[in-house]
Amino acid sequence: MGKLINSFWRAAVYCLHPRVIALSVLPLIIMAVLALGLGYFFFWDAAAALGRLLESFELLNMLVRWLEGLGLSRLRSVLAPAVLLFLSIPVIVIVSLLFVAIFMTPTMVALVAERRFPALERKKGGSMLASLLLSLGSTLLAVVALVLSVPLWLIPPLILVLPPLIWGWLTYRVMSYDALVDHASMEERRQIFKAHRGSLLAIGVISGYLGAAPSLVWASGAMFVVAAPLLVPLAIWIYTLVFAFSSLWFAHFTLDALEQLRKKNSAADPPMTVPAAPELIADKTLPTPELPPPAAHP
Repeated sequence: MGKLINSFWRAAVYCLHPRVIALSVLPLIIMAVLALGLGYFFFWDAAAALGRLLESFELLNMLVRWLEGLGLSRLRSVLAPAVLLFLSIPVIVIVSLLFVAIFMTPTMVALVAERRFPALERKKGGSMLASLLLSLGSTLLAVVALVLSVPLWLIPPLILVLPPLIWGWLTYRVMSYDALVDHASMEERRQIFKAHRGSLLAIGVISGYLGAAPSLVWASGAMFVVAAPLLVPLAIWIYTLVFAFSSLWFAHFTLDALEQLRKKNSAADPPMTVPAAPELIADKTLPTPELPPPAAHP
């Protein structure tokens, strides 16, 4: 628990580093341009199609008419855009995580290693290709889990539990590997994951709950759809900062665990003594040749 808290506050401090703040701008710009561009060209057409689909459900129409009778007169006009914004949240979260992992995590891990672990040897037990494949595979599993768990979201307590757990598992899978890809060997990475799996998963789950903060922004966007062009970039930036913080948290925790593991392994393994070459070992069975006496000086 001490290492978990220590790495937490260190990650929070590093989030204020100018390099980290500058790095968070690049994914924000790219994702904001993509989101606003797709929204400008496709949002209202998609909302209209979704509205026609929702109107085909009579039970939903009865609920809308009942709510309109209670004074929510404009509910029908904002229902489809609000639902579309809600459905876009998982896409934005996943893309934000992948952008942070690709554009920010390697630089932030290098920053932590440079400032806190300058003597830590880089054994490069992984590769960027393996990291990309792991990220894509874990993302696919997370999407499947999200889709399968959607009906359970209608149960009030589970909507507060299931999505953060899925985001946390995905964050744990992606960030923990990327934090060690340069410095740890395959065996060291395996040992760290085995010894600290619970702590690493806890970091991911806590990060997943921190990622729920932008939900307040999305709640406002559901009520004020007109403000979505301003609220979407704000939510993306919050997601970017949350995942940047979680990446720094994983970096501090895993690199510290790697340093302690190497110290432990060095203490457990006795130093190897290099035997002398056979030709350098004196053969005591042979007689030692007698040297001639020194010549006398006149």
